[in-house]
Amino acid sequence: MARAPRYRLADSAQQVVGGFLLAGPFVVTEEVWGLATNMGWGHAAVTVAIVFGIGYGALYEADDDRDPDSEAEVVGIPIRFVSLMLVSYGSVAILALTLTAPSSFLGDLPMAERAAVTARAVGVGAIFSVVGAATADSVF
Repeated sequence: MARAPRYRLADSAQQVVGGFLLAGPFVVTEEVWGLATNMGWGHAAVTVAIVFGIGYGALYEADDDRDPDSEAEVVGIPIRFVSLMLVSYGSVAILALTLTAPSSFLGDLPMAERAAVTARAVGVGAIFSVVGAATADSVF
């Protein structure tokens, strides 16, 4: 029986490349910010579930060589999965703030509402970022 691949820092680096690659186009798209403006927190919760589902499925269901029960964990959650979620949301948030997307697309909103819409937009972008991050982790 083959041993499951161990998690290494290089795996996170691969996730970062894939996550940023697919996050970029969605951070600078006005339609994403319009969708986030019209979303409620229920919609945002569903995007979180989608991101977690895609991430888990891509890492552990689509790859027979990985077993989440055999990986190192943080509070019962595989480190590889924790890294994937941090990269998926973090890459979108970093790009959004670096490229000043919230002020560009939401400049007329009060600061508190702008922060809430930005959080929802990050959730939308993470749907795509997780695909890139998980793919890069699995392929390389």
